[in-house]
Formats: sequence, C-alpha cells, structure tokens
Amino acid sequence: MTRRAWLLMVLLAALWGASYMFIKVGLDDGLDPVFVVFSRIVLGALVLVPIALRAGAFAPLRGRWGAIAVIAVVQVVVPFLLITFGQERIASSLAGILVSAAPIFTALIAIRVDQEERARGIAGAGIVVGIVGVVLLFGVDLSGDASALAGGLMVLLAALGYAVGVLYLKHRLSGVPPVGIAAATMVLGTLVLLPAVPFALPDAAPSLEATGSLLALGAGGTGIAFLIFYTLIAAIGPGRASIVAYIAPGFAVGYGVALLGEPLTAGGVLGLGLILGGSWLAAEGRLPWQPRVVPVAPLEPPPVPSEPVRLPA
Repeated sequence: MTRRAWLLMVLLAALWGASYMFIKVGLDDGLDPVFVVFSRIVLGALVLVPIALRAGAFAPLRGRWGAIAVIAVVQVVVPFLLITFGQERIASSLAGILVSAAPIFTALIAIRVDQEERARGIAGAGIVVGIVGVVLLFGVDLSGDASALAGGLMVLLAALGYAVGVLYLKHRLSGVPPVGIAAATMVLGTLVLLPAVPFALPDAAPSLEATGSLLALGAGGTGIAFLIFYTLIAAIGPGRASIVAYIAPGFAVGYGVALLGEPLTAGGVLGLGLILGGSWLAAEGRLPWQPRVVPVAPLEPPPVPSEPVRLPA
C-alpha cells in the first residue's frame, strides 16, 4: 500500500476507535441505543451530503439505489445498532476489539465469492496472527456471563455485516464516487430508522458531555470516517481496507483506558501487538524489513519491419 493509504488508514482507525468511547458516554448518560444510532447517522449525513452535492457524486448513483439500500442496511443501520446495543453489556475497548473480526469474515467469505480478495502466503499468515490477537483479547476482557456473551455476539455480528458490505460494495458499486455512496447510505439509513425514533427520544435533554460525544461520533466517527473508508475501498480493495479493523482496537483500548478508566492487562497489550503485526502482514504481504515489490510493465516487442532486412554479404 502507498504511504497515503497507510496515513488514511491510521486516521480512520483513530476515528473509529474513538467511536466506541463516544457511544459509551452517550449510553452512560441514559440515551437509548436507537437514538444514539439515529443521531450519528443524521450528523454523518449532514457532513457528507453537501460534499457529495458539490462534487456531483449523486448522479452516478442513478439506477443503483437498490444496491445503495442494501449497503445502508447491511453496513450502516444493522451494524450500528448491534454495536450500540452490545455496548450496553460490554466495555468500549472490547467492542472495538471484536469488530476487528471484520477482515477475518472478509477473507472467509472471499473464498467463495471473490478470489482476488483471498489472503495467500504471508498475507494469510497475517490474518492468522490477527485472529490469535483477537482471541487473546477476547479471553482477557470478556467476563463470560450471559449478558456479556450476548453483547459480544452482537458486536461480532456487526463485524460480519461490515465484511458482507465491503464485498457487496466492490461487486455492485465499483467505479461509483465514494463520497456519493457514503452520503447516500447515511440518507437512506436515516429514513430506515426514522419510524423508531419517537419511541427512543430521551426524557430529558442530554448532558453537555453526551451531546459533545454524539457530535463527535456523528461528524467525525461516521461522516468523515465513512468517506475515508469508501475512499480506501476504491483505492486498495475491500480486503485491505478492512484491515483498518485490526488497527482501530489499539485506539479503542487506549481511549477506554486513558479516558474511561477501563482496565488494561498484559494479555491485552500482547493481543494488540499481534493484531497490529497481523494487519501489516495482511495488508502488505511482506515482512517489515523486506523491500516492497513494485510491478514493472513488460517491455513492448520491437516493431516488425515492413520490408525484409538485407544482411551485409
């Protein structure tokens, strides 16, 4: 991957890693999960729609609104709801960790539907290393009671939705401007959730802390983050773009420990190291000390002369 792609991936990981913290703050303030999700989608739409309109990115979506609706449900509405309801039962850092299963699901689904996205060789080893890190963190942070297990399962299902979404996006919406897809999915997601909002409105005005968290969650962790995510999918493919789910847990755990007082164990540190190492191997397909192989265009054959060449006697 290029340096620009890595920078965008790190920025996206930082934004998405913070999302779990912002969700937790809103839930701790007593906000309903549906209200939290609706707020972040509306705010994301307010960020993305003007950008898409200015870029003329909605025009290429003509005739593709059915596919956009699928993406809105599979990759926005359902995963957001699952993650938010799951975080009522588990810590924000654990939620960020479990979402890192998205590249694993992507690789598994790609075996049947997309041979180009299959992880091979050392890239496949990177997926395995990342799985080991996820398992370590899962064992350290999940308490094992029924409520926590249910919350963990919800977040894992959200990761599956992300994996399905990126592969569907590649096959059905290839060549469409990323900002148009991101803005359209937020608009349709808002419409999908709108009927449930009256039943999820808070009884009192949210606190300033919760309000600020919702603004950051919607504008940064949803609007700007999804724009970056779809840009990465278009630039490097869904498999490598999903590797951001391996990096985001580091930020999620850091935010949770530093700002929410969540615990961090030695096993957690080791698990994060394995996840970061796995993300490198899976994305780059090489060890850090090995040079990047740049494909060279084949040489064109010499032109065939129009007249026979006479050799000197």
